[in-house]
Amino acid sequence: MTNDRTTAPVAAIWRGGEPVYDRGETVCVIGAGASGLTTIKNLRAQGFAVDCYERETSVGGGWNPRNGRSPALTSTHPITSRACTQFPDFPMPDDWPDYPSHAQLLSYLERYADHFGVREHIWFGTEVVRVQPAGPEPGGAGGLGAATGLAGTSSAASSRWDVTISGQRGGSSRIMRYTAVVVANGHHTVPNQPSYEGLAGFQGKVVHSADYQGPGQLRGKRVLVVGAGNTGCEIAVEAAGVAAGCWHSSRRGYWYIPKYVNGWPADQMGVRLQTARMPRWLRSRLAARVVRRTGGDLTRFGLPAPDHEVLRTHPIINSQLTYQIGHGGIVPVPEVARFGRTEVTLTDGRVIDPDIVVFATGYVPTFGFLPADVLGPDPAGHLRLRWHLLSPDHPTLAVVGLIQPETNLLACVHWQSVLAAKWLRALDTSEQRAREVLARHGADDHRRYTATAVCDSPRHTFEVNHLVYLRALERALNELEAVN
Repeated sequence: MTNDRTTAPVAAIWRGGEPVYDRGETVCVIGAGASGLTTIKNLRAQGFAVDCYERETSVGGGWNPRNGRSPALTSTHPITSRACTQFPDFPMPDDWPDYPSHAQLLSYLERYADHFGVREHIWFGTEVVRVQPAGPEPGGAGGLGAATGLAGTSSAASSRWDVTISGQRGGSSRIMRYTAVVVANGHHTVPNQPSYEGLAGFQGKVVHSADYQGPGQLRGKRVLVVGAGNTGCEIAVEAAGVAAGCWHSSRRGYWYIPKYVNGWPADQMGVRLQTARMPRWLRSRLAARVVRRTGGDLTRFGLPAPDHEVLRTHPIINSQLTYQIGHGGIVPVPEVARFGRTEVTLTDGRVIDPDIVVFATGYVPTFGFLPADVLGPDPAGHLRLRWHLLSPDHPTLAVVGLIQPETNLLACVHWQSVLAAKWLRALDTSEQRAREVLARHGADDHRRYTATAVCDSPRHTFEVNHLVYLRALERALNELEAVN
């Protein structure tokens, strides 16, 4: 732990024989990536003291490839353009390219941290091991810590949180008590490992995209990339330039949207159409026409035809996939049926013999430090969060960044964190009225906030349309302003 504190916490409470160090009205933030940085800044703007715990030794989260568990590749560029990537209160330099590199994104987050002075609130090299509702304590707690659960079942103490932290490489642990917790460590931490018949006996190399080290890992090898999302397409394109051969497996057909339309970044064109209040059906029709004109008939390239409208899945932004297919660098193939010792059988009966298989199959949204029932998942595993942000049963727990907008992610997480900070302040100043605001949105637990219906799949659990979602956050903020 590298940070000094002007006032050292005092262990006046014990839990299970362990001392608990009470941080009073301080808020705990987990993670110092983009979501964590803006959360610290906006909590500080509302007057809260903040302790942020980051298990790595620097800021940046997923955009810092120096962090051993970052999913970012050294060759990664965002799929959204600069204007649709930046924070609303901290623009990127005008002379940067339309699609900045991962190194530029990292430097941007580092400058954001320095500009808003958030580093002094971060404990680097410190991992959160466990987050639990605080146990009973004599006399209860005052201020924000006295907030009760909306269901009326939480005691005064249970709305505070005991956070167990540990230094790197098995360092000593300590329990810290906080008035609130904001989870902002992202959901790209636990790889989604698919299961196939015979996979355990396959003699070739198998890696998940989380462990992919760049095109050098594929040089001269026969490569099978499984997964047709943005990451899978990027890896397949990289393999096309260095591998002896590359097969790209997808379960279904997708629309592949180019990065530029009429010389402008595609997402900026989409935002213009949305802000002009163009009807959804017309935007979908125009988008399909643009994709067809730029990419043509995808089945001609051996890709399966999309079985859905162009705006009904998270956008696949890639201008090079069909180019590489057309030049023979990538061979599209259907889903994997089973693995043999050295071969892979596909669902169409073809047999291929890759040296290395890369599973670009996404991540499982898991927060291992929280008890399984705290976020209240339903039988389908969906988390019960108002505005994809606030726990209805634990009013002092928020999750920032658990969304997947088609563009403008940093704008969305900025306003998420503003709402979380103002919600916690409203709990402190007018708890009953704040609870009424949250209760009025009880039916919003599973709302998608999409401009059109999206495919019902785990991949789209957190899908939102950024304008629809930002308008919902704006309405909630206006309600909270009335409370304060």
